Amino acid sequence: MATAGSIKVQTTPAVRYVLRLGDTALIHAQRLSEWCGHGPVLEEDIALTNMALDLLGQARALLSHAARLEGSGFDEDQLAFLRAERDFFNLSLVELPLRKPSAHAPGGDFADTVLRNFLLATWFKAIWIRLADSADGELAAIAGKAVKEARYHQQHAADWVVRLGDGTEESARRLAAALHRAWPYTQEMFVNDDVDAAALDSGLGPARASLAVEWQRDLAEVFSEARLVLPPATPFLSTGTQGRHSEHMGYILAEMQSLQRQFPGGRW
Repeated sequence: MATAGSIKVQTTPAVRYVLRLGDTALIHAQRLSEWCGHGPVLEEDIALTNMALDLLGQARALLSHAARLEGSGFDEDQLAFLRAERDFFNLSLVELPLRKPSAHAPGGDFADTVLRNFLLATWFKAIWIRLADSADGELAAIAGKAVKEARYHQQHAADWVVRLGDGTEESARRLAAALHRAWPYTQEMFVNDDVDAAALDSGLGPARASLAVEWQRDLAEVFSEARLVLPPATPFLSTGTQGRHSEHMGYILAEMQSLQRQFPGGRW
């Protein structure tokens, strides 16, 4: 059931394709922002916050473009704050908790943040490179800027992956545990559906499955240096990009959307 006051977006394949990217960037930014003021060192606290801001900028550009494609007159704020949970199409991986009161709680380790940043930045980099040739000029322009940020995010995260994986016995153990937790959710990054097929046919962008080889190649290079073993594929397939989310998504949206829901149309 949709939340009271929610808007309903007409999701053609093109709109949904762009929303998948925008929603993934938005929810990833929301999770990363939870580290603000809690980083292990001041420099990393600032770095994580800056990466969250980069992702938020990408989300704004993508949601604005999705709104134009959709044609109902919505803007990026309405798409972010007034859609119901089922109308978000982000990868499930970005919904999973990054910080918890106990660092020993599953998903609450700094290694989870490092590992997830690397997995997602590598995926984003691959898709931004392909989208530079999109038949949609606006999407190509967004990709041209975003790929520079994704390259930095990837390198920053890769340095940490190597630092932890090739560090102490304890840091290596924690990183391996983080990989074990995240890995089942990565399959969703590379499963094609009707939205991917339409994007490929129209020249809007690549199908997700076509990114797998490049992504795995980049991972293997860094994992080798970090002494991490690439896990085998799992039968599990998350469904966030279909609008079916984990139990964590509702809590994220409740926090993210609370002000706009309490004061509809409010302005500073």
